[in-house]
Amino acid sequence: MADWSEEEYAEYLQAERRRFAWVMRRYGGLPPAQAEAAALDCYPYEASDAPFRGLVFHDEAWHWAMLTLHGAHYWREHPELLDPSPEYEALD
Repeated sequence: MADWSEEEYAEYLQAERRRFAWVMRRYGGLPPAQAEAAALDCYPYEASDAPFRGLVFHDEAWHWAMLTLHGAHYWREHPELLDPSPEYEALD
Protein backbone atom coordinates (compact mmCIF):
# COMPACT_ATOMS: atom_id res chain seq x y z
CA MET A 1 0.00 0.00 0.00
CA ALA A 2 2.86 2.36 0.68
CA ASP A 3 3.68 2.49 -3.02
CA TRP A 4 0.11 3.09 -4.14
CA SER A 5 -1.03 6.50 -5.29
CA GLU A 6 -4.10 8.01 -3.68
CA GLU A 7 -6.06 7.21 -6.83
CA GLU A 8 -5.00 3.55 -6.74
CA TYR A 9 -5.92 3.29 -3.06
CA ALA A 10 -9.34 4.87 -3.66
CA GLU A 11 -10.06 2.54 -6.60
CA TYR A 12 -9.11 -0.55 -4.63
CA LEU A 13 -11.11 0.61 -1.62
CA GLN A 14 -14.18 1.12 -3.80
CA ALA A 15 -13.75 -2.30 -5.42
CA GLU A 16 -13.52 -4.05 -2.04
CA ARG A 17 -16.57 -2.18 -0.79
CA ARG A 18 -18.48 -3.28 -3.87
CA ARG A 19 -17.46 -6.93 -3.39
CA PHE A 20 -18.28 -6.87 0.33
CA ALA A 21 -21.71 -5.35 -0.31
CA TRP A 22 -22.40 -7.94 -3.00
CA VAL A 23 -21.67 -10.79 -0.57
CA MET A 24 -23.82 -9.18 2.09
CA ARG A 25 -26.73 -8.96 -0.37
CA ARG A 26 -26.25 -12.38 -1.98
CA TYR A 27 -25.36 -14.47 1.07
CA GLY A 28 -26.68 -12.33 3.90
CA GLY A 29 -29.95 -11.22 2.34
CA LEU A 30 -29.35 -7.58 3.23
CA PRO A 31 -31.14 -4.91 1.24
CA PRO A 32 -28.84 -2.77 -0.93
CA ALA A 33 -28.69 0.24 1.40
CA GLN A 34 -27.87 -1.89 4.42
CA ALA A 35 -25.24 -3.84 2.48
CA GLU A 36 -23.63 -0.60 1.33
CA ALA A 37 -23.58 0.72 4.91
CA ALA A 38 -21.95 -2.50 6.12
CA ALA A 39 -19.31 -2.16 3.40
CA LEU A 40 -18.54 1.40 4.47
CA ASP A 41 -18.21 0.25 8.08
CA CYS A 42 -15.83 -2.54 7.12
CA TYR A 43 -13.85 -0.45 4.65
CA PRO A 44 -13.64 3.13 5.93
CA TYR A 45 -11.44 5.59 4.11
CA GLU A 46 -8.05 5.89 5.81
CA ALA A 47 -5.89 8.98 5.37
CA SER A 48 -2.59 8.48 3.61
CA ASP A 49 -0.68 9.03 6.85
CA ALA A 50 -2.82 6.62 8.91
CA PRO A 51 -0.78 3.88 10.54
CA PHE A 52 -1.50 0.50 8.99
CA ARG A 53 -3.53 2.09 6.18
CA GLY A 54 -5.14 -0.60 4.10
CA LEU A 55 -4.36 -3.45 6.48
CA VAL A 56 -7.90 -4.71 5.86
CA PHE A 57 -6.77 -5.55 2.32
CA HIS A 58 -4.63 -8.45 3.56
CA ASP A 59 -7.75 -10.63 3.20
CA GLU A 60 -10.31 -10.25 0.47
CA ALA A 61 -13.82 -8.90 0.91
CA TRP A 62 -15.26 -12.43 0.70
CA HIS A 63 -13.49 -13.40 3.92
CA TRP A 64 -14.48 -10.27 5.84
CA ALA A 65 -18.10 -10.58 4.73
CA MET A 66 -18.26 -14.25 5.73
CA LEU A 67 -16.81 -13.39 9.14
CA THR A 68 -19.49 -10.75 9.53
CA LEU A 69 -22.28 -13.10 8.47
CA HIS A 70 -21.18 -16.34 10.12
CA GLY A 71 -18.55 -15.43 12.72
CA ALA A 72 -15.06 -16.69 13.42
CA HIS A 73 -14.19 -20.05 11.90
CA TYR A 74 -17.16 -19.85 9.54
CA TRP A 75 -15.42 -22.38 7.30
CA ARG A 76 -15.84 -25.10 9.93
CA GLU A 77 -19.63 -24.93 9.92
CA HIS A 78 -19.84 -23.83 6.30
CA PRO A 79 -16.92 -25.44 4.44
CA GLU A 80 -18.63 -24.62 1.15
CA LEU A 81 -17.98 -20.94 1.92
CA LEU A 82 -14.24 -21.26 2.43
CA ASP A 83 -13.47 -20.22 -1.13
CA PRO A 84 -15.19 -17.42 -3.01
CA SER A 85 -17.97 -18.48 -5.34
CA PRO A 86 -17.55 -18.31 -9.11
CA GLU A 87 -20.12 -15.48 -9.12
CA TYR A 88 -17.95 -13.50 -6.71
CA GLU A 89 -14.83 -14.18 -8.74
CA ALA A 90 -16.64 -12.93 -11.85
CA LEU A 91 -17.40 -9.53 -10.32
CA ASP A 92 -14.30 -7.97 -11.82
